[in-house]
Amino acid sequence: MGKYWLLILLLFSFVKSQAQVNNDSIIGFKYLEDQLYLSLTYTILSNKPETISQNGFSGGFAFGFIRDIPLNEQRNVGFGIGVGYSYNVFVQNLKISRENQSTVFELAENYKTNRLGINSIELPIEFRWRTSTPEKYSFWRFYGGIKFAYLITATSKFSNSDVVLTTKNIPELNRIQYGPSLAVGYGNWNLYFYYALRPLFKDALFKDKNIDLKDINIGLKFYIM
Repeated sequence: MGKYWLLILLLFSFVKSQAQVNNDSIIGFKYLEDQLYLSLTYTILSNKPETISQNGFSGGFAFGFIRDIPLNEQRNVGFGIGVGYSYNVFVQNLKISRENQSTVFELAENYKTNRLGINSIELPIEFRWRTSTPEKYSFWRFYGGIKFAYLITATSKFSNSDVVLTTKNIPELNRIQYGPSLAVGYGNWNLYFYYALRPLFKDALFKDKNIDLKDINIGLKFYIM
C-alpha cells in the first residue's frame, strides 16, 4: 500500500502545482479554495473484544472533490460539500468467513495473513475557516465537520500454510457510516482526524457478544484549488 500512497501523493503534488500556475492568470475576488482533496491515514480500531488486536499496519487513503461555498466577502469563511472515494484496510486477528449461509466471526490463529479491506463512497461536509487571500496559496486552515460514507464492498482475506480464504458480501456490514472530522494545518500539510460513530458491523457476534468495532482515522490531508 505504501507504493500506492507515494504515487498518489506525487500525482497530487503535480496537479496542485499546475493549478496554481493556471490560477496566476485568473486571480480575482471570486476565488474558490481547496476543491480537491487527498488523505493518507492510519486506522485504529476501537471497542475491540478482549482477544482481538491489530498486529500490522492498518491504513487507508481517500480522494475527491469538494464544492467550496464562501459565506463572507473576504471568502475566508464558508462551507464545503463534496464527494469522494476511500479505501481502508484493517490488519487484525478477527477472522471472518461464511459457512452455510452464515457469517462466522472467530479468532484467527496460526495465520500468515488476516485483513479486512473496505471500499467506500464518502460525502464530507465541512465548516471552513482560513487565512487565505486571492494571491496567497499557503495559509492557515481549520476545517471541521462531519463525514458520511457508504461502504460499497468489504473483503476479508485469511491465509495460512494450507489455505487461502477470501470472504465477500458480508451481510452484517453496517454500510452507512458517519462521524466528526477535523483538518487543521498550514499550507500543504494538514493533520486529519475522523471518528466513526457507528460500528462496522451490526448483529455480529464474537464469542456470543456483539461486535462493536469502530474505526478512527488519523493522518494527513492535502487540499488543492
